[in-house]
Amino acid sequence: MSFYDVLIVGAGHAGAQAAISLRQAGFEGSVAMIGDEKDPPYERPPLSKEYFAGEKTFERILIRPADFWQERKIDLLLGKRVTNVDAAAKTVTADGQLISYDKLIWCTGGSPRMLTCNGADAPNVHAVRRRDDVDAMMGQLDTIQHVTIVGGGYIGLEAAAVLTKFGKKVVLLEALDRVLARVAGEELSRFYEEEHRAHGVDLRTGARMDCIEVVDGRACAVLMADGERIETDIVIVGIGINPETGPLIAAGAAGGNGVDVDEYCRTSLPDIYAVGDCAAHANRFAGGAHMRVESVQNANDQAKTAVAHIMGKEEPYTAVPWFWSNQYDLKLQTVGLSVGFDQAVLRGDPKERSFSVIYLKGGKVIALDCVNAVKDYVQGRAHVLSGAVLDLDQAGDAGVPLKEVGIG
Repeated sequence: MSFYDVLIVGAGHAGAQAAISLRQAGFEGSVAMIGDEKDPPYERPPLSKEYFAGEKTFERILIRPADFWQERKIDLLLGKRVTNVDAAAKTVTADGQLISYDKLIWCTGGSPRMLTCNGADAPNVHAVRRRDDVDAMMGQLDTIQHVTIVGGGYIGLEAAAVLTKFGKKVVLLEALDRVLARVAGEELSRFYEEEHRAHGVDLRTGARMDCIEVVDGRACAVLMADGERIETDIVIVGIGINPETGPLIAAGAAGGNGVDVDEYCRTSLPDIYAVGDCAAHANRFAGGAHMRVESVQNANDQAKTAVAHIMGKEEPYTAVPWFWSNQYDLKLQTVGLSVGFDQAVLRGDPKERSFSVIYLKGGKVIALDCVNAVKDYVQGRAHVLSGAVLDLDQAGDAGVPLKEVGIG
């Protein structure tokens, strides 16, 4: 049985940052990272953007060069999946191998939520979560023309933008009454709907599908609840993720939608931390609501918090959330969390394809969505951090820099 002073389960952004931060902090003990993919840690956001579009090679999305990990004496245990955690014995089981630890950092993220209807298991029904997912789709691009995307979140919209660029006929199905409904206000949703339609995407909201028609083992059409048949060569599913916490919950960790962690990213189990997409925490930018935040920022910053605590420093997680999305020539940058907002101020004109939406709750700024408006994103961050109460007339005037907007 092998032993590591710190064992990291998960080799994505959170796991990689945890390992890097340990060495940067001067930790000299043994460190290993277990990942269920064969590849060393790589960036996930480019999968549905630059990597899918062929603008970046796989080597360019590696978080660190392959030899980095060996040089820092960080063992990569790749192609292994942890199936059991024994918190009392301080061991995990990975593909039958027993590994013991002193501290454990759980960084497993989540697995794509897939459709459950008939035909959903056809080999040309894809998710966009791993390199292999995108490679499989890229290998089919020359032989396909019609694509159906299920889900109008960022993954679905980004995939639609790339495939449209390749000249494919794209149908995008969103079950709710607007895209991005869970993460943004109506102004932003309607803007992106219009953009995608202007680029030729057949984007449908309130779309209810019934099943996937399969012929000769492959999906050939999506059947809608109203009887419509949409012919397709492949189906891409982007309807969220399920947090990968099964072994931890089975070991007794508290949690529901993810594993619960405190302000230092500690789980309820001794010497076990959890960070990233799978960790549910009280986020001060959502009024203290207990939630998971699916972003690179959250993964990296929580990893640093957990490592600081392992190194004896109590530095609670208080980082401001931020996100981004690239679609066509549009760069969306978000700071803060708009969940629960009760007022939105539009700043600029969406028809100019450069504008921002300021979200408020109880009169205080809680988030901004900025489309091709980098200055608003940079200057608005301070207002989110302080929960500023702004002069809304000035805030809605794009001619007034956000840093100069007065207090309301």
